[in-house]
Amino acid sequence: MKNLLGVTVVLVGVALTVLIFLMLFVQTNWDKKYESPYPDLRASTDSTIIARGKYLVYGPAHCAACHSGAEDYEAMESGEQVPLRGGEVFIMKIGKIVARNLTPDEETGIGRLSDGEIARAMRDAIGHDGRVLPAFMPFKLMTDEDVIAVISFLRSQKGVNNNIPDPEYSRIGKWQLSTGKYQPRKIEGEPLKSMKREATAVYGEYLVNSVANCVGCHSLATIKYGVKEFDIAPLSGGVNFGGKDINNFRFITPNLTPEKQTGIIANWDEETFVNRIKAGRVYEYSPMPWGNFSRMDEVDIRAIYRYLKSVKPVAHKIEKTVYAPGEAMPDF
Repeated sequence: MKNLLGVTVVLVGVALTVLIFLMLFVQTNWDKKYESPYPDLRASTDSTIIARGKYLVYGPAHCAACHSGAEDYEAMESGEQVPLRGGEVFIMKIGKIVARNLTPDEETGIGRLSDGEIARAMRDAIGHDGRVLPAFMPFKLMTDEDVIAVISFLRSQKGVNNNIPDPEYSRIGKWQLSTGKYQPRKIEGEPLKSMKREATAVYGEYLVNSVANCVGCHSLATIKYGVKEFDIAPLSGGVNFGGKDINNFRFITPNLTPEKQTGIIANWDEETFVNRIKAGRVYEYSPMPWGNFSRMDEVDIRAIYRYLKSVKPVAHKIEKTVYAPGEAMPDF
């Protein structure tokens, strides 16, 4: 009996020691700082470049979908140029993230940041203070020309004083940060200086992967240690969006590959695709930024269509894409 008690005491002591060690490890390591060179890009005051940036921000790059603030969302969806003052709240496993103020306010916005700091945040997801940023932005391979256009437009806005709180990371979030599982994205390749805008599959690939981020929401994937690993082929759908923030609806992203039996656009002609994108939102709570995408010009929409029709067909059946609150749904 004494031996059993002794063993129990030892085991409890070891467990407590390990627990304390892990707690200290997380507490002293979660607030990591990263370094990467600042892109040598400079904002422009050229009206054509600023107009291009505005188109990207309110259109295909859909920056406004997250950075306009919840109270302005409907106005933004309808086409108003609402200020990018931030404030949209995202509750995730890693913690509570609030979209930043992208207006050039000196105190609370990007007015205090250099062009290089903004460009690095867009491309490498590293903030001006070296901390990792939530990996929502797929702009690692956005062309120099388009990054300059976005920064130029952001600089041209009227500043709005709106202080945004820092992220509140959960225990899971701090653990992932401390172990490096959650860190800046590592993407192979180098961004081009520019791309010719034309309705081709080549330009569509750029939009799908590096601007509009269709691949981000329409691909089951896991990001570990900065590397994205696809569970199934890219663009084959199956990502589950839902919860209290969208009134308990569930949306499952469809398969965008041209597989004839399971691909949602496999049997659509180009005009059908263009008309669907331009029609905008059908379901009120859909997480897709329909307002932004509906304002894309036809060159971009046709380029996206032509690229999607060129990718390898993948059989991945999505039974339904919309589930009402309380409606039973299959496991994914």
